[in-house]
Amino acid sequence: MIVAVGLSGGVDSSVAAAMLREQGHTVIGVTMKLWREGRYRGGERDACFGPGEAKDIAASESLCRQLGIEYHVFDCADEYEAVVLEYFRSEYLAGRTPNPCVRCNALMKFGVLPQMVRKSGIAFDRFATGHYARIREEHGVFHLLRGADEKKDQSYFLYRLKQAQLKRMLFPLGDYRKTQVRELAARYGLDVKDKPDSQDFYSGGHVELLNASPRPGNIVDTEGNVLGTHGGFWNFTVGQRKGLGIAAKHPLYVLEVNACRNEVVVGGQADTVRHELKLADCSWITEEPDGEVRAKVRSASNLVPAVYHAGSLVFPDGVFAAAKGQSAVLYRGDEVLGGGIITEAK
Repeated sequence: MIVAVGLSGGVDSSVAAAMLREQGHTVIGVTMKLWREGRYRGGERDACFGPGEAKDIAASESLCRQLGIEYHVFDCADEYEAVVLEYFRSEYLAGRTPNPCVRCNALMKFGVLPQMVRKSGIAFDRFATGHYARIREEHGVFHLLRGADEKKDQSYFLYRLKQAQLKRMLFPLGDYRKTQVRELAARYGLDVKDKPDSQDFYSGGHVELLNASPRPGNIVDTEGNVLGTHGGFWNFTVGQRKGLGIAAKHPLYVLEVNACRNEVVVGGQADTVRHELKLADCSWITEEPDGEVRAKVRSASNLVPAVYHAGSLVFPDGVFAAAKGQSAVLYRGDEVLGGGIITEAK
């Protein structure tokens, strides 16, 4: 079988390629080039998007030489700007909290990149990455499952994948834990065996991507009383506690970001709890659920019991700091059912 492997220069995708090569597959390494020098400044953090991309490409190229496989780089900068960055910018400036990684996975990594590979004349049977998730086929229907390593599970970011995409995908690391993957990297003699994981989608501060001029506004409590000021609502996210610049007897959290009024609303921890979310732009792996599920509203949060019906997601015990624009992802057991974008939280 011919497998195209999306390489990022990190340990996970590198081990995925080495594993598939060891299993006897014909492996082809492919990478998206996203960074344009001079367009953004970036920072020092390890990230998917940043000025360190040249080193990541060099690491991927070195890996492919070591494995004796083909390697190709595809310039996807224009598509990334239009599909991911413009979306991130417009959502943030509308007072919502987008997840660019969800959009990138569905439309770029498993959309634009495989399409570019095929259009270039490179034939392949499956497309693989180093994601910590699993795919199970039952009677021609493909199901997406959480990765075996709960701490590294990345299924939250993949909930918008379609059947046609899952049918052609492989996640070689889905049944492995991160410690095992690093052990495999050492056994394969890979240079990236000790490379740290990427921490975010962008190496710099997110405000740089917005290209927004300072816009002074008020920080208010739930009664509308002015507690302080800010330089732009886009500097704050729902659930944020640190960096508010307000002295108070009890910790304050961001409850709402109002773009129209350029206002940031804060309150106590109890005020952050939401019990019902309205979802739109939903995407389901197989069919829309109805009834008891578990859900999470951010990738690093715990799964919380909920009840879903026709776009309404109710949390009997509440959920912390759900924000408009975030993805609410639904699960049943280890299976990812799908999810949608939060349009209302109350």
